[in-house]
Amino acid sequence: MPQSMDGLNGSMVSKLVLLGLSGSWETKAILTVMFSLLYLGIILGNLFIVFLVIADSHLHSPMYFLLANLSLIDVGLSSTTVPKMILDLLNEYKAISFQSCMAQICFIHIIGGVEMVLLIAMAFDRYAAICKPLHYLNIMSPKRCILFVVIGWVTGVIHAMSQFSFVMNLSFCGPNTIDSFYCDFPRVIQLACSDADKFEFVVAANSGFMSLITFFLLLLSYAFILVTVWKRSSGDLSKALVTLSAHITVVVLFFTPCMFLYVWPFPTSSVDKYLFIADFALTPVLNPIIYTLRNKDIQIAIKRLSKQKNYVRFC
Repeated sequence: MPQSMDGLNGSMVSKLVLLGLSGSWETKAILTVMFSLLYLGIILGNLFIVFLVIADSHLHSPMYFLLANLSLIDVGLSSTTVPKMILDLLNEYKAISFQSCMAQICFIHIIGGVEMVLLIAMAFDRYAAICKPLHYLNIMSPKRCILFVVIGWVTGVIHAMSQFSFVMNLSFCGPNTIDSFYCDFPRVIQLACSDADKFEFVVAANSGFMSLITFFLLLLSYAFILVTVWKRSSGDLSKALVTLSAHITVVVLFFTPCMFLYVWPFPTSSVDKYLFIADFALTPVLNPIIYTLRNKDIQIAIKRLSKQKNYVRFC
């Protein structure tokens, strides 16, 4: 039921109700345990990658600098939604204040924008390493790596604020129910009292265009790298495929839900909320596993760390 309190910009809705993930109490209990374990894995796995990159001097290179930043971003992205989703699974009434909903949207899109730029930077890093090995350190200098991160945050803020400025001008007087476990522009705009059809183009042109173009640019860059390696190695693509397979897996997992929701916004079904579990829970927990299992440098760094711990204990 709509609340009769003043909200943002003269809005009469002060709270929004998230329908969350439906199911019986048994199903919700299983989901609570599952997402709690996933979130624990996200925190421990990604922070371990960050710690390992900082602690091991052999990992002080552009690729691992970007990987550490990606791990931090994954922690931030999942933390905006997963803890709230876990709490809502335990509660019958799943409410979120209008201000908290707007803050969640901003954080999701800021962090999402940063992650897109980081994935582009990591693709550029692999291009430089594979196609320009003699000039790699000059191309991926520390200043350029830091610049990539700064550009990511600036892009994320501009991306989020450019859409948020439209939402601030809308009036929300009811209804106040969102068929999802998190707040996002397409779902929230549908609740506006005014006609929201004209905002469909804004969401598609911003989030949809950004997701679609970034995804295809990344795929084209990986294809270009594979063609370059194929020409230089007389058809042997195994090394390049091993190197790029982790990156391609992460890109596909991250961008598929984004394109599904933002390229065709204003969904009429609740399928998108299940797809976005991949972005908020599955991809962040898989990233450390993917990069650890397929990366010899990190495996060696873990062994060095284990030997150091054993040495300290022995002493």
